Amino acid sequence: MNRRTFVKTLPALAVLAGPASGPAQESAKPAAELQPIVLPKPEKDGGKSVLAALWERKTVRNIRAEKLGPQVLSNLLWAAFGVNRAQGNFGKPGRTAPSASNSQEIDLYVALPEGVYLYEAVPHRLVPVAAGDFRARSGRRAATTAPVNIFYVADLARYVLEGNPDRRINDPEVQKSYYYCASGLIAQSVYLFAASQGLAAWFHNCDKDNTIKEFKLRPQQRVLFAQTVGYPA
Repeated sequence: MNRRTFVKTLPALAVLAGPASGPAQESAKPAAELQPIVLPKPEKDGGKSVLAALWERKTVRNIRAEKLGPQVLSNLLWAAFGVNRAQGNFGKPGRTAPSASNSQEIDLYVALPEGVYLYEAVPHRLVPVAAGDFRARSGRRAATTAPVNIFYVADLARYVLEGNPDRRINDPEVQKSYYYCASGLIAQSVYLFAASQGLAAWFHNCDKDNTIKEFKLRPQQRVLFAQTVGYPA
């Protein structure tokens, strides 16, 4: 690792090395208390093959509190919904999971012990949303101490007609089918990554009410599910 890469990784190391905190806070602290986490460049090699990962894919609910290292977290989020090619359909970058008309309507909100972050795929970084421990909002007891909880949030504003051949894109029922399908595709990528790396993963429901305010969501956003990831206990 050269000096430039090491310096870029420092924010992630500092945040991930911090102590685990307690249950979800009653109100969100200012995100200004946190710094963006510049994730290391995702790796292209390592882990088990796709076929081997499929044999190992399973839900694991018993998860240790041990934190994921910066490189593992980087690879996890890239595998979930990162950019794998500069040019996809409709003038947008291509992602590791498909979406209807490349709407890319799913945002990943990542709850770590010290705060909630929004995963930005193009710069490949985590941007602070709220300081405080909101892992319990994933709605499962084991998730409150697991190192990473990913919240799947659909943004209906991404469904636009301009340049889009799908004339049903504004139909609420069609939109619902799209974002549920998109969530499942991302979740399976997380499951396969976890299986390839010896991690535990658990896709489940979550607290859809409190997170709307605490994650500072807009009216056009919908909280869908959460996925807990860490080392198996």
